[in-house]
Amino acid sequence: RSAPARAPPAPPRARARCLCEVAAGAMDRVQRIARHVQGSVGSKDGAALLPEPTAAMSGASPSDDDVVVCCAVRTAIGKAGKGSFKDTPPEDMLAPLFKAVVDRTKVDPKKIGDVQIGNVLQPTAGAATSRMAMFLGGLPYDPPCSAVNRQCSSGLQAVANIAAAIRSGVIDVGIGGGVESMSMYSMASGVDPKKLSKEIGSNDLAAACLMPMGITSENVAAKYQIPRQKQDQLAVDSHAKALAAQKQGLFDSEIVPVTTTLKDKEGNATTVTVAADEGPREGTTLEGLGKLKASFKADGSTHAGNASQISDGASLVLMARRSAAKSMGLPILARMRSFAVVGVDPTLMGIGPAYAIPAALEKAQVGINDIDVFEINEAFASQATMSVEHLKIPMNKVNPKGGAIALGHPLGCTGSRQIATLLPELKRQGKKLGVVSMCIGTGMGAAGVFESEQ
Repeated sequence: RSAPARAPPAPPRARARCLCEVAAGAMDRVQRIARHVQGSVGSKDGAALLPEPTAAMSGASPSDDDVVVCCAVRTAIGKAGKGSFKDTPPEDMLAPLFKAVVDRTKVDPKKIGDVQIGNVLQPTAGAATSRMAMFLGGLPYDPPCSAVNRQCSSGLQAVANIAAAIRSGVIDVGIGGGVESMSMYSMASGVDPKKLSKEIGSNDLAAACLMPMGITSENVAAKYQIPRQKQDQLAVDSHAKALAAQKQGLFDSEIVPVTTTLKDKEGNATTVTVAADEGPREGTTLEGLGKLKASFKADGSTHAGNASQISDGASLVLMARRSAAKSMGLPILARMRSFAVVGVDPTLMGIGPAYAIPAALEKAQVGINDIDVFEINEAFASQATMSVEHLKIPMNKVNPKGGAIALGHPLGCTGSRQIATLLPELKRQGKKLGVVSMCIGTGMGAAGVFESEQ
């Protein structure tokens, strides 16, 4: 048998260019690894090496290895079941955002190394529909896509996954984000109790993971002695801040208007453009909230007015290594300093931020007093109040444009939505450091630290 034909050898100039590219990539990797250790100047033998902290996404001082945010956008947040996005599939909320990211940054879509989208309620966390949304938004097939589900932190987790891939050298540019249609996919659809292990009932922690979120809110209020009036006041303030921010146009730069179809009760369709959050309510008062019945316990303090709204929405964050962003001419809005996720008692699920925030701050080598703005998700007023009081955070630094009680909480979207809300606020205030944090179902908390460069 004759030997298979071989491809003709590449021209010498092409071979040389290829070798140069391989050598440059290898050298970049060696330099990246070398930066994880530093010589111990002044040590006895002069040759010892000390580990350099690697838990942070970016170091204390800016460098070309920093993970930077190039763009952070979101849709408006619609009321689930009755708002403007009630008939809009998740992919139709995401698609305009993909287009906006490319339009705003001029990034070459083929250079996006990965896309990760958080989602909680869709089957398979929307792995297929998020990929479809990329194409509907004009992206080519080159960037891969995956789904992320860490419950209410899914959007932030997707961003952190992309940041970690950039930090480790796996990719240079990526998109993290989240989407949720609580109109189309209910919170009850994800778990079928009939299919769960019979052993769960004999394990207290496992059984606690099935505890209704509202009961965990009541547990937090009772354990940390947070009275109903204090919870209601946080709700009143959330709506007041969100309404004031809307009137001042403070959300305008972060929201991408979405044109969609809305059906009335008779099934008649109209075309609407959604450009403003639908949750903030005029006239929310302590007196009005005081008339609402507790939702989970007859003598409880958690009710519809001091808990987050169920909502629809989407958000995306474009990130890159600073060196790649500079070489591609991408805008740099901020750098991600750190990320942390921790576990807590599932029966007190909402206290997650009180423990995740210190963990993230430690990785970023900063303290509570160094942070200028805290975006803490208001899943329930009880847990948000506990987190703020436990960490002794000044209330004037917390959710200056309102939180989820007013804006809404589209589960998989919230974490990345908070980033889109945080960065313009840091710029407006002329401040530097911000934190995004939330509690997570089954007993966890997550937090990220961002440093504005605007």
